[in-house]
Amino acid sequence: MYAVIQTGGKQYRVGEGEKLKIEQLDAAQGDTVEFDKILMIRSDEGIKTGQPFVEGGKVTARVIAHGRHKKINILKFKRRKHHMKRQGHRQYYTEVEITGIS
Repeated sequence: MYAVIQTGGKQYRVGEGEKLKIEQLDAAQGDTVEFDKILMIRSDEGIKTGQPFVEGGKVTARVIAHGRHKKINILKFKRRKHHMKRQGHRQYYTEVEITGIS
């Protein structure tokens, strides 16, 4: 059984017991969060798709940790103009473990 959820402007395919890093949530470590924007659920009975979301669909997850991804380097360069600009970025994330799909 798996589901496709939408959170943080992105879509994720999740199954029970999976751990994934999503955009930062306002939840303390150890809290339980619920995702109600479910785009699709695949179960033994078949596939349910939403228009755009599945009614009554819910995915629960437990917050494991908060952190920051690896640094990405942004380089803007214009040849023959003596122009080069460097910038770095580290995105915040929340690591969650999927506990249930209904």
